[in-house]
Amino acid sequence: MNPATLQSHTLWATKPTRRRRRRSIIKLAPLIDVVFILLVFFMLATSYLDWRVIPLHTPAQGAVAAPLEGALLVEVRPDGFRLSGEMVAPDELIARIAQAVKGAPERRVLVRPADDVPLQQSVAALDLLEAAGARNVSLIASLEVQ
Repeated sequence: MNPATLQSHTLWATKPTRRRRRRSIIKLAPLIDVVFILLVFFMLATSYLDWRVIPLHTPAQGAVAAPLEGALLVEVRPDGFRLSGEMVAPDELIARIAQAVKGAPERRVLVRPADDVPLQQSVAALDLLEAAGARNVSLIASLEVQ
């Protein structure tokens, strides 16, 4: 064989052949893993509590205050509850308020939170009063006897 022909054959033989490019395939397993992790994250980060709105009606400007005779005073303090100046446990508060409003369902119950009491503790007191059956509940800042 001629060396020139041999050289052309070797070039042709060593010439890289074109390979067909395969289309890249998106694998679903990592995608499903990421979606699952996001699902778990949002499930744990979401709060499923039942938020209730507490209606709070403020008196109109210049309105006449209702008389305080016969009203029960519940003081919410950092160390517990006081009913008419006497320290009571939550269960006892429910029992005594239920007994007081049994004969007079429209009897006023005044709730006075102390200055350093968290709002959640005041809301807990309102929940206890609702459980006791009190319907005429007022949230007050201080007692102003006229």
